[in-house]
Amino acid sequence: MARRDLTGAVDFGYLEGFAAGDATVIDEVLALFREQAQMWSSMLDPGSEGWRDAVHTIKGASRGIGAFQLGDACQACEIEGPGGLTAVRDALDLALADVAAYAHERALQSLKTPR
Repeated sequence: MARRDLTGAVDFGYLEGFAAGDATVIDEVLALFREQAQMWSSMLDPGSEGWRDAVHTIKGASRGIGAFQLGDACQACEIEGPGGLTAVRDALDLALADVAAYAHERALQSLKTPR
């Protein structure tokens, strides 16, 4: 994946601005988001006791990295109930795909850029 593979699910300009362009902070925040997403994914099931907490946590974390569509899906699910979990899972998958493409592009650029 590379930047050309981005769907627009994450506004990386927002994240870069929020992190004041600090590559280390950006990489750490995205790595943390990816790690936590693994945990959240297992909770995004209507039978899971913690699905509401997971949706609320994802809402805040997603907005923090610029995944506003995911945050909106979470907010709608908080209102709608477990019927909105499919939209949350779909939006999370898109956001994670964009994060992977962005991280891949950054890794490629680091190979090309002399230090």
